[in-house]
Amino acid sequence: MDFQFALWQMAYLCISPRIVYRNIHYHKQTKNQWARDDPAFMVILSGLLGCSAIAWGLVYGHGMMGILRMVLYMVLVDFVVIGVVVATICWFIANRFLARASVYSTDQTVEWQYTFDIHCNAFMPVIMLLYIIQMVFMKILIKDFWICSLLGNTLYMIAIVYYCYITFLGYNALPFVRHPEMFLYPITIFVILYVVALILGINISSKVLALYFG
Repeated sequence: MDFQFALWQMAYLCISPRIVYRNIHYHKQTKNQWARDDPAFMVILSGLLGCSAIAWGLVYGHGMMGILRMVLYMVLVDFVVIGVVVATICWFIANRFLARASVYSTDQTVEWQYTFDIHCNAFMPVIMLLYIIQMVFMKILIKDFWICSLLGNTLYMIAIVYYCYITFLGYNALPFVRHPEMFLYPITIFVILYVVALILGINISSKVLALYFG
């Protein structure tokens, strides 16, 4: 497993995600598949979630079994189960509506494993923002002040935009997928919800943490 390359990808997914997809055509030519053939990225991602779950458990004073349940939930549910559902939906949409048929090639379908890779890539900034940075500034974000709601809601908004943008980049990298910009459309809905939440004084960070750990 190439952990060094996986760490390089993780870093650039947070600071310049477009760079990660520049070598995808070379990977397709050498490996004959769009998806990763090295599980190192997923192993490190699961490890990050596990460590963050332990830290969250300690912050909220959970016992050993509570922390173990949190580790399993974050890794298996937040990452794997939700990832499988999202990847399957995107895989269906991409192949059913976006894949461009060609008489010159039969290899014009999106691999399901590649759609899960896209989820893994898009989930990396989400981990940094909502599982790590949110924990560091939790005491500030959950306070009952409008500025705290602004900070917390903006953190979630940035995470959603990152997720949608990296998802778009993943499908945009495939030469036979048309109109990949449709994966950016959900951002409009979340921007509206973001504005409404601020107008109503709803602190999303406080609500989510209370629901998640309460």
